Amino acid sequence: MPVNDPISDMLTRIRNGGMARKSEVSMPSTKVLVAIAQILKEEGYIAGYEVIEQRPQNVLKIGLRYGDDRKHTIRELKRVSKPGLRVYAGKDQIPRVKSGLGIAIVSTPQGVLTGYEARKRGIGGEVLCTVF
Repeated sequence: MPVNDPISDMLTRIRNGGMARKSEVSMPSTKVLVAIAQILKEEGYIAGYEVIEQRPQNVLKIGLRYGDDRKHTIRELKRVSKPGLRVYAGKDQIPRVKSGLGIAIVSTPQGVLTGYEARKRGIGGEVLCTVF
């Protein structure tokens, strides 16, 4: 079934899987979703991810991560730029999430980066989502 906004769909699946205490969630794979999953893994929000080759479309499986108290490591996932209202930020306007405790994920000409990395490189782009 086609999805209008695959990034929102991914974030919702992760959020719902975490609330239901699932060990992993799966969704149709795209390059942008794999890049977002890579950032979430590097920042320690998810346990890992895997792309499974299938027809007609590859599947992205994301392993969710929980703390010692069985609480999901991701407390808040928000979609910032939506298909109906795109949000772009220059290098100085990239949001700091919860005073630097969370991350912003930004799509830049150099690829999908965290807000910190984009500010460090001196580039702006489309603010995809924030994670805390």
